[in-house]
Amino acid sequence: MNALVDQLRDRLVVSCQAYPGEPMRDPDTMRRVALATARGGAAGIRAQGLADIAAIRAAVDLPLIGLWKDGDDDVFITPTLEHALAVADAGAHVVALDGTSRPRPDGRTLADTIAAAHERTGALVMADCSTLDEGIAAAAAGADLVGTTLAGYTAYTTKGDGPDLDLVARLAAAVDVPVVAEGRIHTPEQAAQALRAGAWTVVVGTAITHPSTITGWFAAAVQEAASCR
Repeated sequence: MNALVDQLRDRLVVSCQAYPGEPMRDPDTMRRVALATARGGAAGIRAQGLADIAAIRAAVDLPLIGLWKDGDDDVFITPTLEHALAVADAGAHVVALDGTSRPRPDGRTLADTIAAAHERTGALVMADCSTLDEGIAAAAAGADLVGTTLAGYTAYTTKGDGPDLDLVARLAAAVDVPVVAEGRIHTPEQAAQALRAGAWTVVVGTAITHPSTITGWFAAAVQEAASCR
């Protein structure tokens, strides 16, 4: 597994996800998207949902970070140990789960969840965090990787226009495990900046794999230009 993490160092991971109700919300479509990103140079894939994880694992020979979004509570990214075990069983090399300080639905601590996932599966664990303290605590709890995924997406953090590069830098200086830069990385330059800030690897999703959002960016720019004529 150390070799797997080494494959991601200084490389790009692409998050291949579609939201419920969207035209691309289909495991085979996500499999094809993952294949396309692999052809483009992705070193790893991040995928959501058991069917998507299984389909991508069978088709793409790259490290696979898997998660399962479930529930309406604050903690919904692989929220329980049972979810984590299922994600690993579906084929994820790395199980991504909520690594914040918020209570988990099954009452387990983050440390208990990580320890059980390690004991009962062969997968690594990535903690999706939103603050420096959460990242430090997640690393101490046994997380193999710590991500900035939830920065700006918790009630106690502020969402900026771009990635939280300051958090990336502070986490990289504070923990001994690889730091994954993720969240609102919309341009190649922002991805490069995240790596220069100290990230081990960079995850990009929306800007590569979400046509509705990308189209919206272009449509808004064209409309703004037209209004200035």
